[in-house]
Amino acid sequence: MLSEHTIATVKATAPILEQEGETLTRHFYQRMFTHNPEVTPFFNPANQQAGLQQKALAGAICAYAANIDNLEVLGNAVELIAQKHVSLQIQAQHYPIVGRHLLASISEILGEGATGEVLDAWAEAYGYLAHILVGREAQIYSEHAQAAGGWVGFRALNVVRKVEESEAITSFYLAPEVGQRLPDFKPGQYITVRVPTANGNTTMRNYSLSDKPGQPWYRISVKRETGTSAGTPDGYLSTFLHSTVSVGDNLEIAPPCGEFFLDVRTPPQRPLVLLSAGVGITPIMSMLASALETDPQRQIVFVHGCLNESSQAFKEAVDDLAARHPNLTTHYRYSDPNAQGAMLRSGASGGLIDVDLIESLLPERDGDFYFCGPQPFMAGIYHGLRAWGVPPAQVHFEFFGPKQALQ
Repeated sequence: MLSEHTIATVKATAPILEQEGETLTRHFYQRMFTHNPEVTPFFNPANQQAGLQQKALAGAICAYAANIDNLEVLGNAVELIAQKHVSLQIQAQHYPIVGRHLLASISEILGEGATGEVLDAWAEAYGYLAHILVGREAQIYSEHAQAAGGWVGFRALNVVRKVEESEAITSFYLAPEVGQRLPDFKPGQYITVRVPTANGNTTMRNYSLSDKPGQPWYRISVKRETGTSAGTPDGYLSTFLHSTVSVGDNLEIAPPCGEFFLDVRTPPQRPLVLLSAGVGITPIMSMLASALETDPQRQIVFVHGCLNESSQAFKEAVDDLAARHPNLTTHYRYSDPNAQGAMLRSGASGGLIDVDLIESLLPERDGDFYFCGPQPFMAGIYHGLRAWGVPPAQVHFEFFGPKQALQ
C-alpha cells in the first residue's frame, strides 16, 4: 500500500499536473522515443501527431493523482489499460522504461516544483500502479495461453475470404491451419493486427471482431482511411489491408482482448439497445448476432447511422436478422439520405442519431445501452443517457480516443 505521505504529496501535485499535463506528456513521449526507440511500434503515430495519445495520458495521470486515495473508482480504467497493453503485447520489462522517462519529464517540466520529495512520491505511486497493471496483465496472458486453441504473442492466420461490405468497409475472414481451432471471445472484443512498414519496423492496430463467437474464423471489418494527415488514424494499416492483402495471405494476429463486451451469460433484466455509427457497427454486429442466438426472447433495439444507404455496411445481414427475429427492432438513420439518389424506406429516417429517436423506439427509456462510433455521435448519446438518468452500470461504450473528450 502507498504511504499516507506519498498519497498527500501526489494529491498536492494534481493541480500542477492538470495545468501542465499535455506539456508534460508531449515531453515524455519525445524523450522516451529518443532514448528507447524500441518501444515506438507500440504507439499509433497518427494519434501521436494529432496529440490524442498525449491528451489521453495527461488525463490518466491527473485522474490517478486526484483519486490516489480512492483507487477503486479507477477500476474500469485499469482494466481498459491492461486489456490494451496485452493486445499490443506490452510486457513487465517495459514498465521501468516508462517510469524512468515519466519521472525525468516531471523533473524537467516542473523544474523547481519537482523536489526530491515530489519525485520520490511519484516514483512510489508509479511503482504501485505498475505492480497492479503487471499483475492483471499476467492474468490475461495466462488466460490466453490456457484457453482451448489459445496462444500468447502473435500468430499467423490465413485470409480465407475478403468481402466488400460497403464502398469503404471490407471484411477479412481469418482462419488457422486445418485441424487447428481458434479460442472463443466475448462479443465486442477486438484483435490486434501487426504488419511490416516501409522502414523495416512493424505497426499494429486493434480491429473489432464483427462476427459472433464460435465460428471457425475471426472476422474483422476494416474501414479504409484515405487521408494521410495526422488526424487520420489507421491510414497505413487499413490501406495495406485493402490494397495489398489478398485471399491466401497470412496476417500476424494477437489474441482477442477488450473490456467492452456483451456478457451473454448474464440473464437479461432489461431490453438491449445497440447503437452504432459508421464503422462503429463492427463490435455491435458481434453483439447483435450473439444476443439473438443466446436469448431469442429478449427485446433488442438496433439503431445504426451512416451517410446513406450506399455507404451502409451489413444492411442485408441486419435486415435478414430482423426478418427472422420478431424480438428485434431496427432503425437506420442517414445524415445525407438523398446522396446518390438514396431513398428513405420504412424503418429509416434522415438526420443524426439522438435520444429522441431512441425514445421513440424505447418509450420506457430503460435498457442496457451499448454504443460505438465517432466522437460527436458518442458524446451526444453519452450526454443524452446521462440526462435521462440511466445508471452508469447500464451504459457501455467503446471509444477509440481519450475518454475525457466525451465529458
